[in-house]
Amino acid sequence: MDVIKVYGAGWCEDTQETRDYLDRIGVNYEYLDVDADPVAKDWVVQHNGGKQKTPTVVIDDQILVEPENADLENALRRAGEH
Repeated sequence: MDVIKVYGAGWCEDTQETRDYLDRIGVNYEYLDVDADPVAKDWVVQHNGGKQKTPTVVIDDQILVEPENADLENALRRAGEH
């Protein structure tokens, strides 16, 4: 399985909730801070119709924008991760 990526920002409550959820269920992921990483910010903007939406989560070939925990769970199951 590919590395799970969470594009987010430290000030974003939704990003923190997503990271807390993944940590709680024991899923490893790479965190990319869009405020500190201009390449990550550009990627998010390109994949969200010109808008910076956080978190944007990549699980295999699935891109989830501002996902709920149930969305993450379903994507992880489809990817065979959880």
